[in-house]
Amino acid sequence: MSAAGNGAAASWLAARGLAPAELTPLAGDVSPRRYARALLADGATAILAVYPEAVRDACGRFAATSALLADAGVRVPRILAADCAAGFMLVEDLGSRMLSDLASRPWSELALYFESALAQAARIAGLPPAAVAAINPPLDRALLARELEQTWELFLTPRGLAGTPAETAVVRDVLDELLDRVAAAPPRPCHRDFMARNLVPLAAAAGPRHGVGVLDHQDLRLGPPAYDLASLLNDTLFPPPEVEEALLAAAAPTAPERLLYHRAAAQRTLKAVGTYAAFARRGADRHLPLIPATLGRCLTHLARTPEGEPAADLLARLWRPVWGALQH
Repeated sequence: MSAAGNGAAASWLAARGLAPAELTPLAGDVSPRRYARALLADGATAILAVYPEAVRDACGRFAATSALLADAGVRVPRILAADCAAGFMLVEDLGSRMLSDLASRPWSELALYFESALAQAARIAGLPPAAVAAINPPLDRALLARELEQTWELFLTPRGLAGTPAETAVVRDVLDELLDRVAAAPPRPCHRDFMARNLVPLAAAAGPRHGVGVLDHQDLRLGPPAYDLASLLNDTLFPPPEVEEALLAAAAPTAPERLLYHRAAAQRTLKAVGTYAAFARRGADRHLPLIPATLGRCLTHLARTPEGEPAADLLARLWRPVWGALQH
């Protein structure tokens, strides 16, 4: 946040009786939004979000999804003050670490946070569909396909991972059928980016032990029924097989539910590879180390679907230059 931005934000807070003793800029994502931790006069801290005009509509969507999620019992930051017309919002500070920052912790501990996250995801899935549909357009086949196209354009094709024209046609046919089947399932409310980088481990004072708070939820929309589950288990923190199986036994116990999960996870992981490549092109390359494991998980999930299994060997050969690095 620039010095001028800091001054405007401090003035906005002061006008609401919240004059900050200090504003500390925070590292954000690659969006134009900017964040700062505000130290208030009473010693409490809060998070200030600044929305430039180009993304100001996200402020209103965040307010709408906050109300909807809080009413359903999802632990989201409370909005302390907001002026979306001016592009400012002050929210509760749930903590300085994301679940993704706990990578060094044993899975015996991390699994408890994931269990809490699954409970939050179930509440999200139970939201009134009409209310969710009124906030954002659905994550439908067209949007799912556009996400994968970015992966083709920014990662697979430039790195020679698409194969010969004939092999490319085979892979595209497999992915087209996968998208048809993912989109055919009746949609449910989903966070859309329900992953360790958007989940905050809650301190005992902020919630139950091993509970999580949910951030960055302004893109809440209707989507594939297993999409949030696929996001949670296949981004940044990759549960070992025995932990993943235990979590799936609770969240997707039947064979049809498990197949929905594998299909959604195949799309989500391949989409994530393109997202990381896009971030890097915009100067944020910290996610690039996640690509090999993410692409490997895409292969694993594709091989567990009827439409993807016949092409699994081809895909493994084409993508081995990336994911195969993990095998050595």
